[in-house]
Amino acid sequence: MFDALQRLQTPAKPFTVEVIDIDTSPDPSLLARFDELVPVLFGDLDQPELCHYFLDEAAVRRHLA
Repeated sequence: MFDALQRLQTPAKPFTVEVIDIDTSPDPSLLARFDELVPVLFGDLDQPELCHYFLDEAAVRRHLA
């Protein structure tokens, strides 16, 4: 998913990606929340997820618009 996401980046729409490894995170709630959904992508952690397992390109484009 990460590589496909990076291909959506353009000079006009730059973004950063924070990768969190839930298996090594000191926060056990992350593993409890996302264990079966990884990889999961959020535009903002306080909003619903954009997609999980596979990149939903349309959802990402809507978020970036």
